[in-house]
Formats: sequence, C-alpha cells, structure tokens
Amino acid sequence: MAEVHAMATAQESADPSLALLTVEEAARRLRIGRTTCFRLVRAGEIESVTVGRLRRVPADAVPAYVAKLRHRPAEAA
Repeated sequence: MAEVHAMATAQESADPSLALLTVEEAARRLRIGRTTCFRLVRAGEIESVTVGRLRRVPADAVPAYVAKLRHRPAEAA
C-alpha cells in the first residue's frame, strides 16, 4: 500500500502540467525538507502566491530559485 502511495506521489510531483504546487510538492522537487521549503517561502526566497487561504508555489518558481542559487556568489566558509 505504501508503494502505491509513493508512486502516486512521485507521478503527481513530476506532472509538468501543474501550474501551482503545494509547498510540500515544491520541497520534493527541490529534494529539501518541508520545513526548509516553508522557511524559504516565508523569507521570499521562493516565490509563492495565495489562492484563497492556500499558499501555492508557481511551478516555474522552482527552477527560478535553482537558477538564483547557481548564480549566487560562493559564500566563504
């Protein structure tokens, strides 16, 4: 049963026709934790919109965030 749910979740999160993603779906696409993704959304690092009382991440905001990370200067350790 868990395998069926995992397969459905994987197909759903990879569906290119989705215009808006839940924060959890965006986190799965980025391979980060749900809490980290909510923190990034709250900080404005990842674009999000509200639909009624729901918070959604535009599908194109995920690759935009990755591009922003790739062009950010390396931080000194």
